[in-house]
Amino acid sequence: MKYSKQPISIQDQISKLKSRGLQFADEAKAAHYLSNISFYRLRAYTYPFQDNHDPEHPFIKPVSFEEILRLYVFDRQMRLLLFNALEKIEIAFRTQIIYEYAMAHGPFWHLNPALYNKPLFFVDHIASLQKEIDRSKETFIEHYKATYSDPKEPPAWMALEVSSMGLLSKIFSNLRGNDSTKDLITRHFGLKDVDTLANWMRCFSLLRNICAHHSRVWNRRMTKLKLPRKPIFTFISNQDILPYKVYAYICCMQYILNIISPGHSFRERLIALMDECPLLQEKEMGFPKGWQQEKIWQKA
Repeated sequence: MKYSKQPISIQDQISKLKSRGLQFADEAKAAHYLSNISFYRLRAYTYPFQDNHDPEHPFIKPVSFEEILRLYVFDRQMRLLLFNALEKIEIAFRTQIIYEYAMAHGPFWHLNPALYNKPLFFVDHIASLQKEIDRSKETFIEHYKATYSDPKEPPAWMALEVSSMGLLSKIFSNLRGNDSTKDLITRHFGLKDVDTLANWMRCFSLLRNICAHHSRVWNRRMTKLKLPRKPIFTFISNQDILPYKVYAYICCMQYILNIISPGHSFRERLIALMDECPLLQEKEMGFPKGWQQEKIWQKA
């Protein structure tokens, strides 16, 4: 089937949305917003309110452009809140992995194939790490290259500092589970199962990338996250939640933040933001009724 749709003017975009049933309080303001936020980007926010089996995509419930815009702004604010929290979590993961393995296995532990499960993955990950080191303009990397020739590669606290969170999560996942170092790191983050921590690292990495690329987190179906059945510290008692929705991710982020940054403001900022959630869309993010009653969301 050949794609035949043609670009249309902003005024025609408004006319098309009106013909489908979207309401407008001020078309001039709507035109201004559509000149800065693309029609196609906003389509992701109108989609749940339309009959998408009908080629004309009519709206199936009364909704206005202004309400859709508020939902878009809410999603942006949620991304910023999550991205800020994920920065702290990523740094803590990176610090613990580098420190504990360096103390147990030396400064160049990341280059030791004996510490890994799958040799092919190890080779691939180290090759990817080398590319990231070569691309890096960090002063400490350039200093190492200019000063030292043996070993050629920088120690773990330099090399893994410039790796992406995604690559770091892959390296951690491939580390042998029979090494007590991996258990030590896992327990530092309040977990007993190393596979759960590896899953959280991977899922948080994917969420971080979604936030960094300004993609939608509201109503997104994400990678399934493992919920700990026997966490060391206070977690959610209601685990009958959707593990691929952002609420599950948020609960796990709150759990980690309570450990690494006890004075954090994530809880307060999240509750304030959710109080402004438009169009009763909490459910689309996986938030269950009464979620604030969980102990993890209670003020200490």
